[in-house]
Amino acid sequence: MPNPKRRHSHQRTAKRRTNYVSYLPEVDATKGQGGEPFKLRHFATPEGFYKGRRLPGFKDKS
Repeated sequence: MPNPKRRHSHQRTAKRRTNYVSYLPEVDATKGQGGEPFKLRHFATPEGFYKGRRLPGFKDKS
């Protein structure tokens, strides 16, 4: 397995690590009545709604 011949400098390592970023998930207020007040963006609700429309394949719970 290839190994580096010499050690990388602290500056070179820091330059590479400047792009390591952690993001908080984006949260929106729900538009529907009742239920949870907030939802994660780009995720369907447990009831099967996304962007105000019912997704195909979700059945009513009985």
